Amino acid sequence: MTRLLLVRHGDTEFNSARRFQGHSDIELSTAGYRQAERLRDRLAAEKIDVIYSSDLRRTVATAELISSRHKAGIITCPELREINYGRLEGLTFEEISRFYPEVADWCVNWSPQLKFPSGESFDELKERVTRFLSRLKKHTMEQTMLIVTHGGPLRLLLCYLLELDLWHWRQFQINVASLSIVETYPEIAVISLLNDTSHLR
Repeated sequence: MTRLLLVRHGDTEFNSARRFQGHSDIELSTAGYRQAERLRDRLAAEKIDVIYSSDLRRTVATAELISSRHKAGIITCPELREINYGRLEGLTFEEISRFYPEVADWCVNWSPQLKFPSGESFDELKERVTRFLSRLKKHTMEQTMLIVTHGGPLRLLLCYLLELDLWHWRQFQINVASLSIVETYPEIAVISLLNDTSHLR
């Protein structure tokens, strides 16, 4: 069995303001650092063999705090970045609805043709996450891997690991500083924890 600890980064000022941040390299907020510290304490007793992180600052900072209790180094992976929202970076959904109504409609009603102006398409995000999954194949069974990334990639990882149609990605709620756990076996993957934030209470 391979154990995957799936973590979303802590809070940022953009998260609190409900702004699309995507590739914007936003630091953790003060609250976000506190959340990452709670994650560090929550995972201190876990056996972690490998740590993968998106290369954006909010995820690296979260991974660094967690790794301070472990010997594993952090492998940064650009393919784990959140989708690039292009011209929508930094906007709220209300602003997007006003300036880019067609894109807002695609987001609400979910279209596989979704592509953000001057940014990425959903297909490009899928391709990146698929490339990351190929990294996991080189690891042996009985290892535990920590993956620190963003909401979009985490939803896709869950779909791929659980062999769900990608339409279901929008049905996963993944909060900031949450922990999900997937245990993978040769024939099946089992989710044993989803979007848990009990460590923040």
